[in-house]
Amino acid sequence: MQEAPGYGAKGSDTEVGRVVIVGGGTAGWMAAAAFSRFLNNGRRKITVVESDAIGTVGVGEATIPPIITFNSMLDIDENEFLRATRGTFKLGIEFVNWGRIGDRYFHPFGNFGQDIHGIPFHQLWLRERRRSDPGSIAEYCMSAMAAAQGRFGRPARDARPPLSALSYAFHFDAGLYAQFLRKRAEREGVKRQEGTIANVEREGETGDVAAVVLESGERIAGDLFIDCSGFRGLLIEQALGAGFEDWSHWLPCDRAIAMPTANVTSPQPFTRSTAHPAGWQWRIPLQHRTGNGHVYSSHYMDDDDATRILLANLEGQALAEPRPIGFATGRRKLAWSHNVIALGLSSGFLEPLESTSIHLIQNGISRLLALFPGKPISPVERDEFNRGMQATYEDVRDFLILHYKATQRDDTPFWRYVRDMPIPETLERRIELWKLHARVFRNEGELFAVPSWVAVLLGQNIQPLGYDPIADSLDEERVAGAISQLRRDYRQAAANLPSQEQFLRMSGAWADDPSSVSLTAGVPS
Repeated sequence: MQEAPGYGAKGSDTEVGRVVIVGGGTAGWMAAAAFSRFLNNGRRKITVVESDAIGTVGVGEATIPPIITFNSMLDIDENEFLRATRGTFKLGIEFVNWGRIGDRYFHPFGNFGQDIHGIPFHQLWLRERRRSDPGSIAEYCMSAMAAAQGRFGRPARDARPPLSALSYAFHFDAGLYAQFLRKRAEREGVKRQEGTIANVEREGETGDVAAVVLESGERIAGDLFIDCSGFRGLLIEQALGAGFEDWSHWLPCDRAIAMPTANVTSPQPFTRSTAHPAGWQWRIPLQHRTGNGHVYSSHYMDDDDATRILLANLEGQALAEPRPIGFATGRRKLAWSHNVIALGLSSGFLEPLESTSIHLIQNGISRLLALFPGKPISPVERDEFNRGMQATYEDVRDFLILHYKATQRDDTPFWRYVRDMPIPETLERRIELWKLHARVFRNEGELFAVPSWVAVLLGQNIQPLGYDPIADSLDEERVAGAISQLRRDYRQAAANLPSQEQFLRMSGAWADDPSSVSLTAGVPS
């Protein structure tokens, strides 16, 4: 068996000198780009083992605001990134038919209104609703009002309210994003090894992974392995048996049909999620196409019916055949086992309802950078990583379950099941607190802030019995005047913004020649 050139060199006895990333795709190249930026000490070797023969699932396309932090960490110019990935801006998600058939609400990025003397704005809005009609709470969010008018403007660093309150993320082609990051990583010294892994070698004494062996016979040894091999979990599960915690009893969707279509209008700056009889459909507008897909439960609907529903609800000409994707909802019991760390689909999967897949990759990378080990690997650091990843997955899990539990639909067996199912105690407690006085409490490090919970709970008709009595400490007339002024200010500020396409073109972020782009229909991450 031949040792691949350059892969045998070690650093010091206590340094993790050889990092091997198994699998490319979005997770692999995000990790490679970050490691080459922050772990390149002149001695460390970072290798990505990737096979062109193995396709990727294509998760990505829709993101949440922390992606801006990740790109900024890598010194990525935002306009260059948008051109390269044919990206657009995302101001939030429009939900259709989730509470009841015919309902429509918006989960925006950013805050609602302005807190006054520490009292959350939604409490003041609830109080005002008892005496007048203050309109939808979405009218008090800059991102929501810009989305409603199809407009966008990137806030300047010295922007003042209400424009400074505009928060955004991106839609982009995940395949192009991986290519973009690969170029950056390779420029920084990351080596890509083409090949399919045929065998995984483990050390007899510790059980650690010693090397991966390719079908060609090349042996790639490492000190630390990053498993980005997708659902199969080649290292973390197949080699190490880390175990999988199944959450399908709470999140029963386990299939998706994905399909890209041609744009029929200028791309809108938001994702749309439309509930169907046994799941929901995404619509994600990019510069060059629209990503579409139908997420559903195979227990309540077969593939043929799911495909028919998707095809009947497309807005543009199909650009590819429908592509089925199967998945299991849950998380790996150990995201870090021995000297293997799972990122992306190898670590677990939560359906893409709130565009969290890429964030979970990003969170894992940031956590690993903060806990990057020496040799031998300390169980203290490994356990801390696993605790953090478990908490993050459970946080996202509960927020996703909320969308299903907080429904009044009873038109199909699927919706009756999710409406009536038992839910985690952590989520049950949140809902009960909300129902009394609209209180939302967050634990440190949770992803979704109070406005996100408020948007979904109100949007899906979970009305509290009352508001926090502390709101009565403020003068009613003065607060009413302030609320009315905020509503006018948000509406006028949004009307003064350009359309999203105008902004993309003016800022040099629009790709004028989309002829070479991928037409892969990704899943909203």
